[in-house]
Amino acid sequence: MNETKLLKDGKNLLAFSGGIDSSALFFMLLEEDISFDIAIVDYGIREQSKEEISYAKELAHRYNLKCYTAKAPKFESHFEQNAREFRYRFFEDIVSKYGYDNLLTAHQLNDQLEWLLMRLGKGSGVSELIGLEPISQRDGYTLVRPLLGYTKDELLEYLQQNNHRYFVDQSNSDQKYERNRFRHNFSDPLIRQYASGIKKSFEYLRADKEILEDMFEILSREQKLYIIKLHNTKLKAKAVDIALKRLGYLMTSAQRAEIEKENSLVIGGKWAVEYQDSLLYIAPYCTTKMPKEFKEQCRINKIPPKIRGYIFKNNIPIPSNP
Repeated sequence: MNETKLLKDGKNLLAFSGGIDSSALFFMLLEEDISFDIAIVDYGIREQSKEEISYAKELAHRYNLKCYTAKAPKFESHFEQNAREFRYRFFEDIVSKYGYDNLLTAHQLNDQLEWLLMRLGKGSGVSELIGLEPISQRDGYTLVRPLLGYTKDELLEYLQQNNHRYFVDQSNSDQKYERNRFRHNFSDPLIRQYASGIKKSFEYLRADKEILEDMFEILSREQKLYIIKLHNTKLKAKAVDIALKRLGYLMTSAQRAEIEKENSLVIGGKWAVEYQDSLLYIAPYCTTKMPKEFKEQCRINKIPPKIRGYIFKNNIPIPSNP
């Protein structure tokens, strides 16, 4: 794993499920002598999930690790989206409460291609198509995906050769979920035939993405406020997308198109985005009463109106105009 040094230097939390991918990563981390703890969510929709929780606790006890568990509420609709949001809130609460530096997820090459194909079908640019990065900065921690260079078949072979236990989630075969349809009909068959070429293509795409992202720079970040300098106005939507991803929000293609047309807007009712004088301001959207003196100081420092509420509510020093 290329991320070994980063992980050996930090405090790590592994998002665990007992499936092929996270089980393989669990034992690979042990082999690399990387210290970590685990966190697992019980969604309560399969009888097998109780076994998976028990297995996680058993592994933690055997290897002297902490094991954090959570029981998700019953989601009446949009299961994948709600489950993902619950899962990451749970992980991020643990990271914040117990001071973890890195959150590790077991996404692998099949997941990477699956993501690309899903985003391709929705209309996306290079940054959105890549989506899953080996290392990415989030709000207060680093998200690490050490397995993006491995196929699922390679991970399965590793587990079987070493006689490591794992579970197969039967709901992954249910094609009522969009992700499963893409996996079974497109990404998995492509990986089986063209794995080496696909690995190389992602290396090239990441290099291209880095070149594009050099065309803007983050001047300031305070809590969830970003101030970004754009060297090319055509990259406005791309810069917003990258900042919001770090804050845990994924934009739609319609929102990207809106950002390209507008210089002042609220995304998804949650995020204020303002662009003026080659500067891009991004922050949670807050409406609150502010004293006249504060608003006047914001005006002098050219802080856009939709950003001011978050600065005031969170006692952030008013940024000087860069």
